[in-house]
Amino acid sequence: MKPDLEISIAFEDDAWPKGLENIARQAIFRVVKKLEIKIISPAEISILLTNDEAQKSLNKQFRKIDKPTNVLSFAALEPFSDISGLIGDISLAYETLNIEAKNLSISFEDHFTHLIVHGFLHLLGYDHQNDEQAQRMENLEVQILSELNIKSPY
Repeated sequence: MKPDLEISIAFEDDAWPKGLENIARQAIFRVVKKLEIKIISPAEISILLTNDEAQKSLNKQFRKIDKPTNVLSFAALEPFSDISGLIGDISLAYETLNIEAKNLSISFEDHFTHLIVHGFLHLLGYDHQNDEQAQRMENLEVQILSELNIKSPY
């Protein structure tokens, strides 16, 4: 029997539309399948759906950047390790995500899915600090989103 992967989602702001739980789960499980991630014991991811004000505070506290951002990831795993226990936390800001989706002329749900995939890849150890890392991560995102019938955001 395959160990469980629990995805806890907390709505901290009422602006978030309902029904995002299934979208987040589909995105995360698509990443697990695509990367053939081994879940060796029960594991958990926490997703916080918040607002720009709270996201700005987290961004300032943990990244020393005094502005909101669309997604933040806080990994609790060693990079590229098998999954077990607490994987980490993903936090998304409603206003920033909503404005970006409109500016990109894509649906809110598609942009939300992209940011969940992006945030989860960060929890697993992927990053975009240099061109090579960015290209690797973006390629994975595009492949995973394509499997979810979402066009490339890049």
